[in-house]
Amino acid sequence: MHDLNKPAGVLVKTTLVDFPGHVAAAIFLTGCNLRCPYCYNTGLVFNNEPVENLSSVNDLFEHLEKRKNVISALAISGGEPLVNPYLKDIIQKAKSMGLKIKMDTNGMLPDRLEAFIKDENLRPDFIAMDIKTSPDRYAEEMLAKPMPSEKQVMAEALKRSANLIASYPTDSREYRTVLVPNLVTKEDIKNIAEILPEDASWQFAGFRNKNCLNEAYNNLPPYLDSQVNELIEYAQSLIPGAALR
Repeated sequence: MHDLNKPAGVLVKTTLVDFPGHVAAAIFLTGCNLRCPYCYNTGLVFNNEPVENLSSVNDLFEHLEKRKNVISALAISGGEPLVNPYLKDIIQKAKSMGLKIKMDTNGMLPDRLEAFIKDENLRPDFIAMDIKTSPDRYAEEMLAKPMPSEKQVMAEALKRSANLIASYPTDSREYRTVLVPNLVTKEDIKNIAEILPEDASWQFAGFRNKNCLNEAYNNLPPYLDSQVNELIEYAQSLIPGAALR
């Protein structure tokens, strides 16, 4: 049994942007299995966020009860939710209250993802998957000390998770990519598109060079608007549902 009074994540009490079509609460859980160089949620990734910024699972539950007549959904992000020990408790409670569940994932844990999808008590109603770069670049770019064998393992995990999420209806899933110049070129977009369903909603976001996990990325200029437009147009030629958010 987990202690639901311990700090678990950052609570956003009301959000209109984290779950399409819903007024939702959101919880950003601590812990992550990747070290993306441009990540700005480092306190969550390293699980060293100041305690005063964190809420417990019971804090979340109390808030959901108070706002149950206002919100219709709960968005669960991170970090990586699938590594957080409280994920099952949170989903089961929210579902028992009739709330819809959206979960964000980096796709590196397909076995756990599949287990949640197959369990009706844990299955998210909507899944968003972040894809950082070409599948075969993950080990070198996202791990602090990659092993040679990890390149293929991580690429296959990403592809499998993309396929699992593709089993959802089109309006219940999305794939997301941040336009980081070092990581997302036309070639990377081509490689990512190859693992997505043709009807994917593929949402791109601009890169923010501030408070990055790898400090060198704080000095990396974002793409110019003209470059962003060119990349989005190229992505749309491969996946019509590609768009800049």
